Formats: sequence, structure tokens, C-alpha cells
Amino acid sequence: MTTPDTGKKKQRLASLDALRGMDMFWILGGQSIFAALFVLTGWQGWKAFEAHTVHSQWHGFTFYDLIFPLFIFLSGVAMGLSPKRIDHLPLAERKPFYHKAVKRLLLLSALGVLYNHGWGTGMPMAFDEIRYASVLGRIAIAWFIAAMLVWHTSLRTQAIVAVAILLGYWLWLTVLPVPGGHGSPLSPEGSWNAWVDQHLLPGITYQNRPLDPEGLLSNIPAAANAILGVFAGQLIARGATQGQWRVAAQLFAAGLVSLALGWGWDSVFPVNKELWTSSFVLVTVGWSAILLAVFYSVVDILGQRKAAYPFVIIGANSIIIYLASSLVNWGYIANSVFGGVVRSVSEPWQPLFAVVALLTVQLLVLHWMYKRKIFVSV
Repeated sequence: MTTPDTGKKKQRLASLDALRGMDMFWILGGQSIFAALFVLTGWQGWKAFEAHTVHSQWHGFTFYDLIFPLFIFLSGVAMGLSPKRIDHLPLAERKPFYHKAVKRLLLLSALGVLYNHGWGTGMPMAFDEIRYASVLGRIAIAWFIAAMLVWHTSLRTQAIVAVAILLGYWLWLTVLPVPGGHGSPLSPEGSWNAWVDQHLLPGITYQNRPLDPEGLLSNIPAAANAILGVFAGQLIARGATQGQWRVAAQLFAAGLVSLALGWGWDSVFPVNKELWTSSFVLVTVGWSAILLAVFYSVVDILGQRKAAYPFVIIGANSIIIYLASSLVNWGYIANSVFGGVVRSVSEPWQPLFAVVALLTVQLLVLHWMYKRKIFVSV
């Protein structure tokens, strides 16, 4: 799984790594910056920013809600940069693709279970006490569905599938009656998602809620995030012929359209991360496309790679650092290395220095890996 870069592979799209890294930055500890700045300055504006570093309670949207779907979107972008049609190949030549896809699906899902039990008392020995649903599992499923479509269908078919997913999921959740329905079909207890997770999802749900935020049913619309990411990747791949600035403008405009459609749909199908509603898909795809346009413009067109370097090294090894955020006690390491420095500054500065120390130890490891061209992928 860990392989040094041989130098023969095509150059990585720096903006893709940088945006993926920016996404991961908040999980690694960046979300604590605003609280630390509030302690330091007392400015209430930092509280407004801090409110966006936690997930929405139910309906609604914060920028922390974007982290997960943005990662799925970017997995589609990576596929779209060099799409392959393999349906014309003999089965014997297609088998290695299928084998790799299934292996990635199973491995990411297994790593997701490992991540869920990285802290605490460890993974239970009783199979029915394990949480099987996970962030990495959803990324794997969304990627797998998108890969099958990219390998076997045209762009037109992929677009039809994406639209069908969004409309079909809307009708499923709002029109079809939930067996023994308890309350609103868009409530935590009365939704189809809760029913499916209670009856079909093995093990336990997150915090033993009626539905799991990464439960079975909401994997379906999440696939649309990856499929729409494929279109963005194919658009960027045409930058050499159509003009990079034109591509960036098209990405930005598409993001605005997606945002407008998502928030317009919100009035009848609320934006909701835990249900992963179709309107949530469009809102997150909108922001994902806008951010990709900005990063593509700054990092790849204007060539500001040095300025984005901290994000690039995170994005280049995003899976390993994500797992490490659960399995490694970075806070202990940061305190061991920089604890004396943190305690030496005045009390209002200590929270900010502690956040910087936490991020620094992780970035140093990632810098070491990047300079040695060690990229861990699944």
C-alpha cells in the first residue's frame, strides 16, 4: 500500500492535493483555531466562525458539513481527469480493474471500521457491538459506484444516473410511507434512513442514534457527489485545449448554479447532512466546484504552489493522516515536543500556541513523507 514515487507517473494535479489538504486541515486540528483566537482577542466575530466548525444539528448547513462531501467530490474529480472506458475490453482484460475496485472498496471499508474504534476501549469482540458504517466506507461506496459508471457508460448516461439518484431519493424519502411510521418522514426517528439502519445495518449506529450519519440508505445520494465530481475532473482535463481560465470560470459558474438549485430545493426537501438529502448534495457540490475553481486558479494557473504547500502535503497523504487522527495521540506528541514553549507564553496565547503545535507535528511528518515521495494510497 505504501509505494515510493518512481518519477514515471504523470504529475499530480497540485490544486487537487491542495484542496484535499485544506479539507483535511480542519479535521487535523484547524477547527480549534477560531476558539483560540476568541480567547486571545475576545472578538465576537471569531464565535461566528467557530459556529461553522461543528456539524448542523439536523436541517441546515455549516461549512464543517462540507468536509466529508468535498472529499467524495474530489475522488470523482481524480477519476474524471483520466477517465477509462473498459466495457469494450474482453473480460480477461477487465478483471484487473474489477479486482482493484473491489479491493479498494473492502479495504477502505475495513479501515473505516478501524478508525471508528481508534480511541476508547478498542474494537468490541462481539460483532453486533461494532460500528460498521464509516466515513471511509461511504467514500469507498461512492467511489465504487462512480467508477463502475465511468468504466461502462457515457457522460450522458452518468448525468442521467445522477439526476435519477437525486430525484428518486427525494421521492423515496418524502412520498413512500415508512413502515410503521413514527413521526415526520424527515425526522431522526421517522425517516426511511432510520428504518433501514434499524432493520438492515449490522452492529450499532453512531452514538446509538436511530439512524447512522453514514448509514446504508444515504450512501445512494452520496454517489452523486462523486459522479458530479467526475464531470468537474473531465472539464479540468480539457483545460489545455479550452483554456484554463475559461475552465475555471465554468467551474465557478457551475458551482453557483448548483448552490442556487440546492437552496431552492431546500424549501421542500431540506438541506440535511445526516439524511444526505438531494438538496444537501447540490449545495455541497456547489461549494466544492467553487473551491475547486479557486484552488485551480491560484495553485495551477497562477502557479502559487509554494503558498499552498502545507495543504498539498496533507492532501498527498490524506488517507494516512486521516487514520492517524484517530489512531495516533498527536496531542500527546505535540505536548511532549512543544509543551514547554506553550506554557512559557502568557495564558491568553496558550490555546493558539497549542493548536499551532498540534498542527506542526503533523505537518513535519507529512513534509518528511512528501520530500521522500512516499504517498500512501488505497
